[in-house]
Amino acid sequence: MNIHNEVLAILDDVLSLNGRGRSFTRETALLGAIPELDSMAVVALITSMEERFGFIIGDDEIDGSAFASVGTLDDFVQGKLDG
Repeated sequence: MNIHNEVLAILDDVLSLNGRGRSFTRETALLGAIPELDSMAVVALITSMEERFGFIIGDDEIDGSAFASVGTLDDFVQGKLDG
């Protein structure tokens, strides 16, 4: 499984980016840079990641830094899968 591609697919789907999200790189800024990524979208992203990857994200496990960029989100998901 390619974590980066899966994260991009989730971002594209949840944020209704119509394919725009598939061109994001690890350096692409998210929180504060993508207008579609508001607080409700963050909740939807968390739910989608839990469903897609089969893990649970506790309230104390995540903060805004995980959504700083595509790379930080990739790393967060990889950390959850490893741990």
